[in-house]
Parts: sequence; C-alpha cells; structure tokens
Amino acid sequence: MLKRIIPALGLLCLSMNLQAATYQYSGAVKPGGYVLGTLTDCQSFELNGIQAKCAEDGQFVLGFGRDRQGEQTVTFTLSDQSKVTKTFDLGSREYDVQRIEGVEKKYVSPPKETLARIKNDNKQIGAARNVVSTLNGYKQDFIWPAQGRISGVFGSQRVFNGTPKRPHFGLDVANKTGTPVISPADGVVTLAHPDMYYSGGTLIIDHGAGLTSTYIHLSKIDVAKGDVVKQGDLIGKIGATGRVTGPHLDWRINWYSERLDPAFWVPAGGNQPQ
Repeated sequence: MLKRIIPALGLLCLSMNLQAATYQYSGAVKPGGYVLGTLTDCQSFELNGIQAKCAEDGQFVLGFGRDRQGEQTVTFTLSDQSKVTKTFDLGSREYDVQRIEGVEKKYVSPPKETLARIKNDNKQIGAARNVVSTLNGYKQDFIWPAQGRISGVFGSQRVFNGTPKRPHFGLDVANKTGTPVISPADGVVTLAHPDMYYSGGTLIIDHGAGLTSTYIHLSKIDVAKGDVVKQGDLIGKIGATGRVTGPHLDWRINWYSERLDPAFWVPAGGNQPQ
C-alpha cells in the first residue's frame, strides 16, 4: 500500500473508564497530512472543531491543514458514549516561496465588476466540498490523476508579478493542453463548472467521509455533477483556463475545510510516463 507511509499500532486509553480500545492507523502525520485509521467501536470524533463520524467498521479519516503544527488532539466517542483521546505530534514544516511572473493584471487584482462572480464561484466550491457521504473511495490507494512535470507544490507562498498572495493549496502537474486527467479514486462528482474566474474549468469529486478532490484549469470536463466515477476513469483534460501562465492541472485534496497535500496520497514519481 504505497500511500500509507507512516503505519503504527497501539492502544488508546478511555478517559471515562478503565477499558482499552485498540486502534491502528497510517498516513502522513505532519502539516498538510492525514490519518486513516480504525478504532474499535468508534462512533464519531472531533478535531479542531470538525465533527465527523466513523464508518460501521470503526474506520475513520482525518486531516491536518497547511498551518496546523505541534500537538493535535482528536476526541473519539465510542458506541457506549465513552471518550477516547489521541494526540498526534505534527512537528512543523517549511514551505517554499514561488514567484510567478506574466499573470494577467485582472487576476492579480480583480476588477470590482468581477467580485460578485468570484463570490458565487467560492460559494459553489464550498458547497461541493461540504458533503457528508458514506462513500468509501477514501480507503483506496490513490493514483496520480495526470502525467507531467511537477510545476508547483502544496503550501508554497505565491508571489504573482511581485505581489504576495495566498499560499498554493494544490499540486501542479504541467503538460500540454488536452492531456488526460483521471480520477485517483472512486467517488461522485459534486461540481463540474466549465469556467470559474480564477480556476477556469473546475471539477470536484466526493470520496466519502468528508474527503474531496479538486481539479482546476481544465480545458474540458468529461463528467457531470452527480456522475459516479471509478478509479482511473477519464474525468477531463489539462488546460490553461482561469489564472494561469501555461497549461497544467492544479490538483487539490480537502478533508472538510482542511486543505491537504496531495503528494502524501500518491507514490513519488507516479506522475512520470511509464
């Protein structure tokens, strides 16, 4: 299982009685990382204000945003309503500064007449990510959605034409327009928009348990909202739509509102042609 890069096995002590619940987990325990685990009799849990449910078999997935660091405590509720706590030490992480020139001025400082459009785009994206389903695509070993050169990494501070902007929350794969983009795991399409202001052709897939993946700057979208997709299915084509300086796929992963690093979900080098 290539993406389960930090396996561990241990015990969680219940805070309300003297019993013990066994658990196991794997993932990337660091800023931008995630944990995929199983806890005996787990019903639900809370992390950083996010309330989530465990699957019937006690399996759960959770994520740590870009700027989370140090100790992060998860509180689990078991089927008998007793509590279990687990603390993960993420440490800290440094991010690169990425300077990008040649961006159209309207994308660096958007004109006032575009603000309503941008607000509506963000509303649609937020709704597409704020889904709670029992899909189980998140349990799969993810595959790369496209082949090409890595041109941008998660978390880097972006400076457009000398103007500092928000960090980059995706993983960029550069290739020519029309390069196939496939689904890295099973899921259901929750957004398929041909032309958003910043992101151009935009697609979002729900993989279950609050985990979604996003694909932007697409030149073509080959699925529609509500479509069921399987791992490896064609979902779109790389493009240069929205705020870009060249054709590439910007691939993102969210656990609810937490932005995760896609690089932790796939084997290194899998973006290269075989």
